[in-house]
Amino acid sequence: MTNVLKSTDLKNLGEKKSGKVRDIYTQKDKIILVSTDRHSSFDRIIAHIPHKGQILNQISAFWFEQTKDIVQNHLLDVPDPNVVVAKMCRPLPIEMVVRGYITGVTGTSLWTLYEKGERDFGNFVLPDGMKKNQKLDTPVLTPTTKSDEHDRPITPKEIVAEGFMTQDLWDEVSDKAIKLFIRGQELALQRGLILVDTKYEFGIDENGKLTLIDEIHTPDSSRYWQAGTYQARIDAGQDPENFDKEFLRLWFKDNCDPYKDEVLPEAPEEMVSELSKRYQKIFEQITLTPFKFDESVNIEKRIEYNLRKYNV
Repeated sequence: MTNVLKSTDLKNLGEKKSGKVRDIYTQKDKIILVSTDRHSSFDRIIAHIPHKGQILNQISAFWFEQTKDIVQNHLLDVPDPNVVVAKMCRPLPIEMVVRGYITGVTGTSLWTLYEKGERDFGNFVLPDGMKKNQKLDTPVLTPTTKSDEHDRPITPKEIVAEGFMTQDLWDEVSDKAIKLFIRGQELALQRGLILVDTKYEFGIDENGKLTLIDEIHTPDSSRYWQAGTYQARIDAGQDPENFDKEFLRLWFKDNCDPYKDEVLPEAPEEMVSELSKRYQKIFEQITLTPFKFDESVNIEKRIEYNLRKYNV
């Protein structure tokens, strides 16, 4: 297997917590987020995809830079391709999901609900006669609560009434989320991509200021379609050409019970390699820079070396 980062055990960086994909080291005023190559699905790790951590980290850093004039973000430093050093913030309990198209297949997706007859979504109403994968007149917000068990859709009215945010804070967060998304769509289109939908997380910094946290516009938090083939495929009754990582998930569904089996089969090497290539391709399309990786370097040792100045 290629040089992959499955997990880290970095000493002297503070208390460690492992998320699905990132290892998080907490210090007094900042957090160190290490993006690994873990690939999560079915609420578990199903594979390790070479370079995925570096790619997601660098795409996020690119977008933080491109949007910092809209709202401040938590980024302090990118000392290593897989690492972000971030300002400590108090996370807001609502995830901001922004959608530019009516699409999706899950139970909570806009298209699924629309097909079932829903038109009023609390803070916006959709007209009759819309088609799947059609562009919305303006981007819409479909916020959800944040929970380890299950996120639930929530309306702006409920967010304020249930005390998740004040009206003023909601107004600020929703305004920034839409502006971030419009900026994302404009830049993506210049690169031949459609930013279809995404999610943002916000926090409050030590001065009480709204701050964009977590990640932004990565292919794991966002849906991208290729712009060049969009209209022709829609006209032909086909789905748009997307950044597809679903094929690996489907292989596991076909070859085991990924929710119940204690041990999962090993992901086929050619599929892992193919997914790695897809991540590299979208990195290059978004950032307009060639993807660089030195196979001879041990990733964890490199990270340890690059994070020396953050030892506590």
